[in-house]
Amino acid sequence: MIDPFTASVLSIVLLALLGLPVGHAMIASSILYLMLAGQDMGIAAEQLLNGMFSSYILLAVPLFILAAELMNSGSITLRLLAFCNAFIGRFPGGLALVNVAQSIIFAGMSGSAIADAAGSGKMMQRMMTEGGKYPPAFAAALTASTAVIGPIIPPSIPMVIYALVSDASIGYLFLAGVVPGILMGLVQAGIIVASARRRAFPVERPVPLRELPGITLEALPALMMPVVLLGGIYGGVTTPTEAAAVAALYALLVSAILYRSVSVASVYGSVLSSARTTASIGMLIAGALVFNYVVTVENIPASLSAWLAGFDLTPIAFLLMVNVILLILGCLLEGTTILLVIVPVFIPTANALGIDLVHFGIVCVVNIMLGLITPPYGLLLFVMTTISGCPLSRIIREILPFLLALIVALALITLVPDLSLWLPRLFGYNG
Repeated sequence: MIDPFTASVLSIVLLALLGLPVGHAMIASSILYLMLAGQDMGIAAEQLLNGMFSSYILLAVPLFILAAELMNSGSITLRLLAFCNAFIGRFPGGLALVNVAQSIIFAGMSGSAIADAAGSGKMMQRMMTEGGKYPPAFAAALTASTAVIGPIIPPSIPMVIYALVSDASIGYLFLAGVVPGILMGLVQAGIIVASARRRAFPVERPVPLRELPGITLEALPALMMPVVLLGGIYGGVTTPTEAAAVAALYALLVSAILYRSVSVASVYGSVLSSARTTASIGMLIAGALVFNYVVTVENIPASLSAWLAGFDLTPIAFLLMVNVILLILGCLLEGTTILLVIVPVFIPTANALGIDLVHFGIVCVVNIMLGLITPPYGLLLFVMTTISGCPLSRIIREILPFLLALIVALALITLVPDLSLWLPRLFGYNG
């Protein structure tokens, strides 16, 4: 007789290979486990409903997605790109550096790497390739690699999900992502600067100084969005979930009233698109909540913790091992699935080793974001293949230097916890 847990895991793999969405596969396989274990199959519905409807922080996910959609449908992104280009475009490889800068700024608004690539990334791809300025494959690779900054600098949908499974503070997680996100941008800028003269990257027409105040004024409402969002959270005015609602409302008001760049039809399209994305993520979360019950009943986290304890790992050795595992899994699995199913298994061991859960969360989220651009199955690689029309093999060749630089940044973030914890401690975090 096959073990119920083994049957459940094999069922997830088989159903996923047959094309069933992972969330649905986890729900079906969890019900199979309950049936084989002789438990009430209604437990699956109970776990799903209790997890989805008792978690206030999950409301932040659709609201951040809606904010990003509203920004993309309006002209907020265009004004941010014009602002970045005015100050950075004049340097060698300037437009490529603008790509990095806009990702850092845009990161404070969308919370989603896919949203960044599909929104501002699509515009950057067009700007970089028109007139043959940059090779399309290079532009696509750069756009994919800069998009991973989005969920590191707050707000961050993956951090909201990590907070759900770890009970870490969302506010402190958001703060902890700022310095690592900027570090990731700097290493990417370093690759661009090193390549600019060798590959004869173009220099953009310098914007006259007299035009800079006007461009800045045009972009100011968009630039204020991170201030409104984070100021509300850390000023104690709003919770992160309420701040997500404020971000969506702010994006709508700026686009509709100040910039007058959205119509009723485009707002409806944004709501519809965000609803589809939310439903997709929601099914993953629902499936993971049910499957996590199975994992808990089987005592997998405690068993793994005891197994790892046998290796007498130091905190650094454990973190490096987690990096390797998550980087490999990131090539094969969707990031939300890793956060909801794999990461919770590591949390008890991280706790036992005295690793700060906010720092651990940043390490996990950075790993998962790098998985989005890691060959062969990084999701952002496929997104940019669709947007750019370039063959996947050429994008992979161009993205490798950026991926290696980001892995170096990940090593620094892992080995130097103060890079993540300095800012939270400045705001009163005691970890």
